[in-house]
Amino acid sequence: FLDVFMFIMVFSVSFAGIKETIITDCRKSEVWKILILDPFTTKLLSSCCKMSDLMSEKITIVEDLYKSREPVLEMKAIYFMSPTSKCVDAFIADFKPKPKYKAAYVYFTDYCPDELFNKMKLYCAKYIRVCKEINMSFMPQEAQVFTCDNPGAFKSIYSPNSPDKKATMDTLADQLVTLCATLDEYPGVRYKKDSNMENAKILAELVDAKLAKHYEMDDSGKKKGKTQAQLLIVERGFDPVSPILHELTYQAMAYDLIDVQNDTYKYKSKDGSEKQAQLNEDDMLWVKLRHKHIAEVSEQIPKMVKEISASKKQPDGKITISNLAQMMKKMPSFRKQCVRAAKHVYHVLLREHDLAVGSDVEGVKVKDPMRTLLPVLLHPYSTYDKIRAVLLYIFSLNGTTDENLSKLIQHVKIEDDREFILNWKELGVPIITSPSFFSRKPTRRDRSQEQTYNLSRWTPVIKDVMEDAVENKLDTREWPHQSECPAAWNGSGAVSARQKHKPSAQDERRSGSRLIIFVIGGISYSEMRCAYEVTQAVKSCEVIIGSSHILTPTSLLNDIKALSKGPMETFTIDERSNA
Repeated sequence: FLDVFMFIMVFSVSFAGIKETIITDCRKSEVWKILILDPFTTKLLSSCCKMSDLMSEKITIVEDLYKSREPVLEMKAIYFMSPTSKCVDAFIADFKPKPKYKAAYVYFTDYCPDELFNKMKLYCAKYIRVCKEINMSFMPQEAQVFTCDNPGAFKSIYSPNSPDKKATMDTLADQLVTLCATLDEYPGVRYKKDSNMENAKILAELVDAKLAKHYEMDDSGKKKGKTQAQLLIVERGFDPVSPILHELTYQAMAYDLIDVQNDTYKYKSKDGSEKQAQLNEDDMLWVKLRHKHIAEVSEQIPKMVKEISASKKQPDGKITISNLAQMMKKMPSFRKQCVRAAKHVYHVLLREHDLAVGSDVEGVKVKDPMRTLLPVLLHPYSTYDKIRAVLLYIFSLNGTTDENLSKLIQHVKIEDDREFILNWKELGVPIITSPSFFSRKPTRRDRSQEQTYNLSRWTPVIKDVMEDAVENKLDTREWPHQSECPAAWNGSGAVSARQKHKPSAQDERRSGSRLIIFVIGGISYSEMRCAYEVTQAVKSCEVIIGSSHILTPTSLLNDIKALSKGPMETFTIDERSNA
């Protein structure tokens, strides 16, 4: 269990906070215990350990904090939960009026507000043996990806009638601070300046203030200095194209076009029985193939099997030759589904890329975007695909006229659901503009010499940002410093002579620096891929990307639609039913 926790996040970072609290406290007692979790901590633990791991630490039962439970008075209970009113009230109910357990060991994922702490103390003081805070209020998703596990943050932040925007931003800031604390980083904070988007600036201010408070004193009573890291904060409207465009890289395409729920793919075996497979870090084939173009996947699998078989050892220390065959069984079905889905969107995908990039496969500039869009509108594609194409058309022009938009909405037949398009304005994205309005499009990095597939010509804007940041080329007018990192930072890992704090063992273990990107309003799988690509290319700088949640084109469009209406009025599009 100790080793599991050391890599709970999949980041190559040890979780000293958890390791030195929950595990150590557990080992002080020989009594069997019950572990009680809220929904967030349940996800957190399930991503990293099995019941057998818990059993080895004398944890015999795992329970849901919110569900009714029978008293077990002879056992001690470990509560690992979020510091919220709902969690604290549920905890108090376990001991008032009568206790359900012999004693309670309480661990919060983050700082517990005084009013909640005092409430617990008032009602349950004599039962609480331990009460500690662990900086772990974010969800490790992949090796270089994290989320705040809060899809609802999108509506809270962008809905014009949101009552809890301030509270949501404050919570996101707290979660970002716990990420930095877990990574043992005190980064310089920057944000993307935009007159239409103020949330990045607000969040940068909150994070910077909370980081300063968190690092005010270290264990030796001295103020901690900045580390070799940068934290960049951007908004979803910064690049509306990437999360809408159809993608042909394996992971992005699968989550867009295939029915993958909670990272689980269901399929039928040859005998007709239903099976399921987890698409996660434990699947070696998935990890190796997920960022590759679908055209490369079929070619690479036989080669990988041959190499692994020839090596006569456990590849990556995770999987044996004997169960490699089990992993392979699910791949043909999954791959075939992906290929079928790709064929369905082939022609619309070609048009989409022409609109997004601004030129065709021959490099000829698109002079009339409407001529590019029309074949999509006239073809019997799903409503979902047509909306995506219309949006890409509008994005390519930085907005269109009200008259033109009305015609497009009539073509797609969404007169009663025009919020799918209009509500992008809440993200600061131009949708309706006057004919005389001129908006300068951001300058992109020249990638004309890069080898790409005709249907994969678009590069997410965030990759430009990552590369510019690593090369220390971000314009300070567009990316103001909320707080600066050491002057020597350039992504190379060079340490400034002005850096006052003594490097930790963790600092010494890693040779490079870290670039942390946080996107307000969700990240796409294509943007996640960019973090790996830039890290692989640079090697001296690890890029980590995160957001409130991971989105798909379907989920984003439905969230956009819901910004102006209540949940009962929300019209949901599912591309699988329209395909």
